[in-house]
Amino acid sequence: MDLAVLWFGIVAFFFVGYFVLDGFDFGVGMSLPFLGRDDVDRRVLITTIGPVWDLNETWVIVAGAVLFAAFPDWYATLFSGFYLVLLAILLALIARGVSFEYRHQRDDARWKKRFDRMIVIGSAVPAFLWGVTFANIVQGVALDAHHDYTGTLFDLLNAYSLLGGLTTLLLFFTHGVVFVSLKTDGDLRLRARRLAARSGAVTIAVAAAFLAWTGIAHFSVVFLVLAVSAAVALVASWIANLRGAEGWSFGFMAATIALAVASLFAALFPDVMPSSPDPQNSLTIANASSSAMTLGILTWVGVVFIPLILVYQAWTYWIFRKRVTRDHVPQGPHGPQSPQGDAEDAEDAGDAGDAGDAEAPDADGADDAERALRA
Repeated sequence: MDLAVLWFGIVAFFFVGYFVLDGFDFGVGMSLPFLGRDDVDRRVLITTIGPVWDLNETWVIVAGAVLFAAFPDWYATLFSGFYLVLLAILLALIARGVSFEYRHQRDDARWKKRFDRMIVIGSAVPAFLWGVTFANIVQGVALDAHHDYTGTLFDLLNAYSLLGGLTTLLLFFTHGVVFVSLKTDGDLRLRARRLAARSGAVTIAVAAAFLAWTGIAHFSVVFLVLAVSAAVALVASWIANLRGAEGWSFGFMAATIALAVASLFAALFPDVMPSSPDPQNSLTIANASSSAMTLGILTWVGVVFIPLILVYQAWTYWIFRKRVTRDHVPQGPHGPQSPQGDAEDAEDAGDAGDAGDAEAPDADGADDAERALRA
């Protein structure tokens, strides 16, 4: 049971990491229509997450693998009962990834506009549906004696879960816009700060309503502490953004998401999938976990690989830590719409922004950034 509780915490850790990291990727993608006044602006926005978006996305793959290994019954019930919702998330993530790779492949404004639209949709759909999913998990769903989900898709689209989806959508949007203000400069940076101030005010109201509803239905001291801390961090992020302290604002927003997700897991504990009609059919940490031997082996694997994941993640962000400006986006001899000027894409942003190794682009710096990224 002790190892099962440990791995419940590790599952929570990976989902916290995923929502914090891929959360601002979603926000940047959703901000394209609001901040991207021209193609260069949109390319700058994509370049801010270009070197890291695919690395951030792997956190959900690891989270799913850990869930499968440590809690196979939880994994089976979740992926069978929520398969339409999770399939929609998967298709949206695929559309977003394809768009990052293909938007620059043709020198055509309509071509780019289509893929920009896919980036927006591919960011907004997961941002909303992840909130719907976790709200339903916390609230409880219809499970039979075999722990199979007996409800329908429309049962998952209830008032509480929709509020949860709206909360994550707004949190990730504001998180991404704050990240843009942290990673860009000039007019785009100022516009991102103004947009974060407006979206942050709405986010505070919606998130407070969702956490209050959750607290009333699933009160615990741990949940209360985490939820109040998340609320304080969200307000602190909004105030820091108003004062122009982008670093503090981003840090507080990351803390907000981490604490909010942790509070949901605290509200869920000791269940992993509550049964709303009959609590006796609930999946718990005890009856959904793998054997003690399996958890023991997983623990040794985690001791080795989790620190390596964290070190590599930190190293990547350190390499690409500098701001990205319009000057970092290559224009080419015929302007920003030329094939040469549009050779940069979201994943190969080491060429476009050289955001980690130099203040201004030059041939050697771009080559170094590309080699670091490909390594």
